[in-house]
Order: sequence, then structure tokens, then C-alpha cells
Amino acid sequence: MKDRKRQWDFIIIGGGATGLGIAVDAAARGYSTLLLEQSDFAKATSARSTKLVHGGVRYLQKGDVALVREALRERGYLRRNAPHLVKNQRFIIGNYRWWEKPLYTVGLTFYDMLSGGMSLGRSLPMSRTQVIKSIPQIVHQGLRGGVVYHDGQFDDSRLAINLMQTAIEKGATVVNYAKVIQLLKGSDGQISGVVARDELEGTRFTAEGKCIVNATGIFVDSVIKMDNPEEKPLVRPSQGVHLVVDKSFLGGDDAIMIPKTSDGRVMFGVPWHNRVILGTTDIPVKEFVLEPKALDEEVDFILETAGRYLEKKPQRSDVLCVFAGLRPLAAPRHESEGAKTKEISRSHKMLVSPSGLVTITGGKWTTYRKMAEDTVNAGIRARKLPFRECRTKNLRIHGYFENPDRNNRMYIYGSDLDEILKMQKENPSWAQKLDGSSEFTAGEVIWAVRREMARTVDDVLARRVRVLYLDARKSIEMAPRVAEIMAEELGKDKNWVRQQVEEYTAMARGYVME
Repeated sequence: MKDRKRQWDFIIIGGGATGLGIAVDAAARGYSTLLLEQSDFAKATSARSTKLVHGGVRYLQKGDVALVREALRERGYLRRNAPHLVKNQRFIIGNYRWWEKPLYTVGLTFYDMLSGGMSLGRSLPMSRTQVIKSIPQIVHQGLRGGVVYHDGQFDDSRLAINLMQTAIEKGATVVNYAKVIQLLKGSDGQISGVVARDELEGTRFTAEGKCIVNATGIFVDSVIKMDNPEEKPLVRPSQGVHLVVDKSFLGGDDAIMIPKTSDGRVMFGVPWHNRVILGTTDIPVKEFVLEPKALDEEVDFILETAGRYLEKKPQRSDVLCVFAGLRPLAAPRHESEGAKTKEISRSHKMLVSPSGLVTITGGKWTTYRKMAEDTVNAGIRARKLPFRECRTKNLRIHGYFENPDRNNRMYIYGSDLDEILKMQKENPSWAQKLDGSSEFTAGEVIWAVRREMARTVDDVLARRVRVLYLDARKSIEMAPRVAEIMAEELGKDKNWVRQQVEEYTAMARGYVME
């Protein structure tokens, strides 16, 4: 890429859900496409979601019907195009007041109707006995019954990696650890390219492009300021925290939804990779960072709220991982500073600057495909590129595999699984477990390096095999072995191994509940 003397149709800055989606869309339409990510794919917000592909029940409560309808339609496309990662998940709302069952049954039936022909299943009232059978650990006292509804559940960073692979298969050039440090402009003041720095080697290179897209999520304002230092901030940071606990805290395969917490949000307990994710919070913070930290008040809020609805009440000592993510909320310019972040719309927003920089912000994982379609269309209009139709509604994402065996923890690899197993069979040492109590193998580390662009221990343990999010302490114990395998594969020395282990351990301690 550094040696190419060409002008790209699209240069996308940012390798999270939004940027990767745009790269897939642009490349699938036949535009020459380059994506540059400053760190690893989905390093920031896109790996720290509640793992839901959903319309957003709480947005329906607020009357944002258009957003819910759009998200439910996109949920359907995503489940159809990536069935190896997206599945139908049952959610149960326990009812403790006489009026809750009819109210939620009616509301969720409307939710189903908005999904049209892409419904995942009907919302239905449940008896007290049915609720307890489905979620054995729900608080029994005062329970009158419940309502069940269906939504989607997925693995976020695995989808990001598969989108990266899809973009490349469609002809895009996609690079992680390449940070854009400057925007180039022509004599007419229009943006004509970028200067990027290779974060692994320290070298710099220039890329020229017709349309430059700022899809940097929580960092959109830093790129906007490269274009115009006087521009006011476009996004407002909001932090959401999740706690990961053992699956026994729910006791079944169904998720629990708490429709109204003390701060007015909804809260979820969602089964995920043999664990349960509890969350989330929504508090304003002052700055955007790659590794945000959970506040004690957020942890206490989740534990206290979950404890009011679960017989087995989670304690700090039960938390296997605590992770925080920052949402780049696209706050309206006229909005008062005092507005609560949970009241800011999750709809995405587009901005085309006088210099031609196209910025996309807001939105959520579920609507990433529609966000990408809108962004590419905006770029075509702004830079007067020849129009080509969007092709992603029915585009199968890399790894596409119908009806995977979800009892096999490696189902997340989809159609790549056979190749990984074949590789491990040919080299038995690669089939060895990374440690005595782990299911993860050396071959998965090799695969992550060779086929999924993993370049650091963090890339592997956090976003390729997800051990950091499943058990942060365990991931720290596995780091030295992972570093050794990667060093051999990448041709690195013992100093690199030591440095990687130190850096990973320091980072992962932030995910351990003290």
C-alpha cells in the first residue's frame, strides 16, 4: 500500500463497526477502497457492547418508532447474512405487578409488528411456573408471571473481524495499526488524501483519495479538528459498563430484561459464551480514551439492580470481567449541556464539511449496514463519484454458515472452522490447549495471526478468542504462552515477548474486579 501511486475512491478512517461496514459497502459496489485503523479492529467501542442485535425496546418506550423499525429490519439482514454469529435469543420480563403482563404483552406485540416479515418469534405472556422454569434464578417472591419476546444476540468483535475479511475479499485494502495523523488538501481547499503513521514500525506514508470518510467513533472530533481546528465538538461521550459472571446466576439459556431501573434505563442479563453479561450503565464522561475504566458507582448499580431480580445475588467476588465502553453520542448542536445522555437519540448523523470530509457518528452495532449505505451514498454525492447501487442487504459475511452447533465453542469461526481443525490435525502441537483449564488452542492463536491480522497479545485474547471478556484473570495467566506462540509466528525476540506480556497484563488488570 505504501508504494502505490494511485488515487483511491474511498479512504475510510476508523476500523470499528461503522468503518468496516463502510469498507464492505464501498468495495462491494466496486469502488477502490482503503481503510486505516489506528489500533486494532474494534479495539474501542465496537468490542464492548451488550452483544445484542436488537431494535431497542427502550427506544419504543420513548416513542422513537422510526429508529426501532429501521433497527429491526437491519437485525433481520444481519441474522440472514451472518447466521454463524447472530442468533435468536429469548428474553423474559418478570412481572411483579398485576398491570405489567398486559402492558408489556401489548407493547412487545407492537415491537414484533414493526419487524414485519423479519420477526424472530412472537411475544407471549407466561405463567409464573413457566418463568421460573426458564430462569430458575429469578426472584420468586411476588412473581406473578412474565412476558417473553425475541431479539438477536451476537459476538461483536468476531463480527468486526469477519467484516474486515469480507471487505478484503471484495477488493478493499484494510490495515490496522495505521493512524491517520494529517489530512491533505489541494489548492482549492478540498481534502485530497491523508498522511498515516505505521504504529508498529513508526514509518509514515501518504494516500490520495477522492472521498475521505471519518468513521472514528469516539474519536470523530479529533479528525474533524484536523480538517477545521475551530469546529465545535460533534459528539458527547457516554460510558456504559458491563459485568461478566458465571451462567449459574440465571440458571438457564434465556435472557432477562429489567424494563425500568432506578436511573430510567433498561437492564439486561444475557447468556454469552457460557457466561452471563449484566449491564449496562449510561453516564456522561469528559474524555474519550481507548481503555475507559468502570467507576465504582457503575459496578455497584449493576450489582444492586441485578440483586433485586435474582435469587443468587452477584457480588464483586463473582465478577469474572468488568468492561467499560464509550458511546459517541451525536448530540444536537442546540441541546443544553445538562441533558442526560440516555435521552440523546441513538440515530446516526452525517456531516459533510466544506472541504468534503464526510463524517458519520452515532448509531449502534445493529444498524451498522444502513449507516454504511448512507455514508457511501453521501460520499458519492459530495465527491461526485459515479453512482453504483448498494449490494449489502443480501451479502453473505465471511464465515457464513447456517445452523452452527452452538454447543461447540468454536462455532464462531463459521465456515473457517474446518480449516482450523485441519491445520491442527496436520500439526498436533497446535491442537494443544493454551493452559490446563482452558479450551482455547495454540492453533487459534496461529490462525488469528495468519488470517485475522492479530499483531499483539491484546488482539488475540481480547478480540479474537475473547478470553479477556470471559475471565480477565485467566487471560493474564495465558498471556505468556500466547506471546511465545505469536513471537515464533511473527519472528519476534524474547524482548518482544516480555514487553507484550507486561503491556497486556497492565491493560487487563483494569478488567479484573478488585
